[in-house]
Parts: sequence; C-alpha cells; structure tokens
Amino acid sequence: MANAASGMAVNDECKLKFLELKAKRNYRFIIFKIHDQQVVVDKLGTPAETYEDFTAALPKDECRYAVFDFDFTTAENCQKSKIFFIAWAPDSSRVRSKMVYASSKDRFKRELDGIQVELQATDPSEMSFDIIKARAI
Repeated sequence: MANAASGMAVNDECKLKFLELKAKRNYRFIIFKIHDQQVVVDKLGTPAETYEDFTAALPKDECRYAVFDFDFTTAENCQKSKIFFIAWAPDSSRVRSKMVYASSKDRFKRELDGIQVELQATDPSEMSFDIIKARAI
C-alpha cells in the first residue's frame, strides 16, 4: 500500500522484524532505508549490541529510519525498556533524500505499532546516549 503523499510502500519484512524486536526482543535495533520506492530493512542489531554499535551502524551522509530498544533502570530500581523511533537525516545527506524521508516518516511510523519515543537527528550529538536516557525516563 503506497503512501499517497510520497508514493512510498512499506515492505512486510519491516513490520515483521519490528514485531520480533518488540515481542521477542530478538534485536537491539533495526535500521531501515528507502530503496526503490519502498521502506526496507537495512541492518539488524543483535540483542548483545550497544547504543554505540547502533550509532556506528548509521551512515554518515545518508538518511535512515531506525528503531532502538533501550533498556534502563528507573530510580526505583525497576528494569524498563522503551522503543525509540529515530529519523536520521544528517546535514551532509542529499536534499531530495531528506525530503523523501521527511514526507514518508509519519506513515511509516504508524506501521510500527509500539513506538514510545520519537527523535529527529541531523547530527550524532542530537541523539547522544545522554539524550536517549533523558527521554526514556
């Protein structure tokens, strides 16, 4: 089903892998890219991978969507987890690419039921571990 605004389709694998991350915790993160007018899975991070592994997996000059399963401990010493949706659009990426990703983001995010926090980043400092931690609590 293509998005009327951007003509973008979402590959079924995107939803399937997201459900596995959410329900089974098979992945720490999933990076998605737009390829041939549809959103597809670009990279999967194993549960053992860290936030640093995730940020290193994002391309320096290309847009991506990503979800990250962030585990943390509350002040009351409770183990919790929040699923972040990150729209990665580095300043060095092409303008057309940024426009396509921006126009498709909301529809794609709606396909992923269970997103708890959304973040937009154009630079690694905008999604530092401290920012993620602060948004989670």
